[in-house]
Amino acid sequence: MTNNNKFPSLAIVGATGAVGKVCLDILAEKNYPAEKIKLFASERSAGKKISYNENDLIVYEADKNSFKESNVVFISADSEVSLYLAPAAVNSGALVIDDGSAFRMKKNVPLVVPEVNEDDIDFHEGIISIPNCTTTPLVMALDQLRKLSKIRRVHASTYQAVSGSGSLAVAELRDQTENILNNKEISKFVYPHQIAFSLIPQVDDFMEDWYTKEEHKMINETKKILHDYDLSISVTCVRVPVFYCHSEVVSVDFEEDVDVQEVVSLFSESDGIKLIGNGKNENYPTPSMVEGEDDIFIGRIRKDLSNNKGINFWLVSDNLRKGAALNAIQIMESAIKLGKIPNFDS
Repeated sequence: MTNNNKFPSLAIVGATGAVGKVCLDILAEKNYPAEKIKLFASERSAGKKISYNENDLIVYEADKNSFKESNVVFISADSEVSLYLAPAAVNSGALVIDDGSAFRMKKNVPLVVPEVNEDDIDFHEGIISIPNCTTTPLVMALDQLRKLSKIRRVHASTYQAVSGSGSLAVAELRDQTENILNNKEISKFVYPHQIAFSLIPQVDDFMEDWYTKEEHKMINETKKILHDYDLSISVTCVRVPVFYCHSEVVSVDFEEDVDVQEVVSLFSESDGIKLIGNGKNENYPTPSMVEGEDDIFIGRIRKDLSNNKGINFWLVSDNLRKGAALNAIQIMESAIKLGKIPNFDS
């Protein structure tokens, strides 16, 4: 019989969204007790019922008084919601794990990927942030690679699925695809250009330096998580007509010469990383292969022909699982282990 006292009382804000749904799927896989979960969303979703392990969980409207009985509050909503609800949840005595960008770069808020910087959980003051869904797989790979030699420079190009923009973007890609195949006119609501049978070299708004906010997120978050603010890193983010899973091409320059076989051996032994076909040739991960998987997948490891101290590789990860929901749950599990959840003793 399960001892429910070992499980923190968990509130999920944004339970009806894509990340919230995946979070519930993962909790169900872990047999997290239904009576320890409370679901919240906006007013329009209040009263809905969500099936969870043969139970119906009711969705409530979230407000500042919603979290008095919660040990952990997972927020997957826009930044305005996080800024409004997170301080109230902390004042109620809960640990907030936030999926948005509102708190990521604040000095007193840990930005955590447990495989990389679990110890940063120790200095939280009530809020822990989850990185951007493209940052997470990148830092997991870089954290392993810096064991071989100091990293001098990183360049990453991303190929990001539309689910990163939410359910409306998934619907837009599906509708545009159907209309094009049926010789009908398409409509655009989420993206500035057609995404079906095309791609868009812009994720989020442009800034004064001509980089996008998404690109700046990856750069700044990577430095913070790795505790390496001198790291030279450049990023180009591209939206592609794929429903789920983000892909990245990563080039890494080291201070010393690094052998490809050392990289292969390192990745093959790393937690949370799955190496496909020893990283060579036609054995490589694709979004259709990785969807629904917890690990990040790596392939096409090779020497950089323009730099004998550089290597290139390809990675793919499920943006809704390890990029968001799974990482949040792993942070909660790490916080339990470290005894860093207020008013909870497992």
